[in-house]
Amino acid sequence: MRRVGYWVAGCALAVAAGVTLVGQTGAQQQNPQGAGDHGAQTKAAPAAAPDQNSSATAGLVIEPAELPETYPRAPYHVVLQLRGNYVPVLHWAFEHGVLPPGIRLDDNGVLNGQAQRAGEFQFVVTVKDGDNPQKTVRKELVIKVREALKVVWNVQPHVNVSRIEGSVDVSNTTPDDIDLTFDVKAVAENGRATEIGYQHFALTKGTVGMTLPFGETLPHGAYLVRVDVTGEVAKRQAIYKTALQTPGPLQVVPGP
Repeated sequence: MRRVGYWVAGCALAVAAGVTLVGQTGAQQQNPQGAGDHGAQTKAAPAAAPDQNSSATAGLVIEPAELPETYPRAPYHVVLQLRGNYVPVLHWAFEHGVLPPGIRLDDNGVLNGQAQRAGEFQFVVTVKDGDNPQKTVRKELVIKVREALKVVWNVQPHVNVSRIEGSVDVSNTTPDDIDLTFDVKAVAENGRATEIGYQHFALTKGTVGMTLPFGETLPHGAYLVRVDVTGEVAKRQAIYKTALQTPGPLQVVPGP
């Protein structure tokens, strides 16, 4: 059956990917005053403090060497540690760069929160010990926030006689099953939208490249093809959205 309606553009793309992690799920964490979202601006790197390659800090190493990946709205909790001969108590701080929005670094060395968008975020942290004078060690770190729901064209939309058809590949990179809604519409020049594909099912965690076809016979005219994919993880109160659209209209012409 073919359903007809009117389509209004506007789909927020969200994303992501996943990690371990502890903490309350689903709730967006807020940053306290003074320790907020470091993604807003990048500070110039100070030149005074020695780094972990200087003689004053020889043998002191910040761990882990690499941080685990995550995905949007997944709880993230990683404890940074200093290995070597130092004097307690340690104090950690963000120095410069960009943290994923929604993740913060606490004074005790804990990276904590829920990333709000996908991307690769580089930043530098420093740790000072309780010696007099204090020893300061700095390290550059990277947090990769993967897209949770990925959709790409498998077969680009095209006209086959009087039919528009094609397919997409959809992937779930999270450790959760996603309640997926797949909806494809052909939008005519007058704004009239005809549904040419629809599915609603559970996309199993770790699924890569599942092919979803679409197609429908249409009256002659020019049509933009819009694919909207929405995934929901109820236990995390997380909703992921992504979309694809043809760069220009496809022309369906009358048959012979």
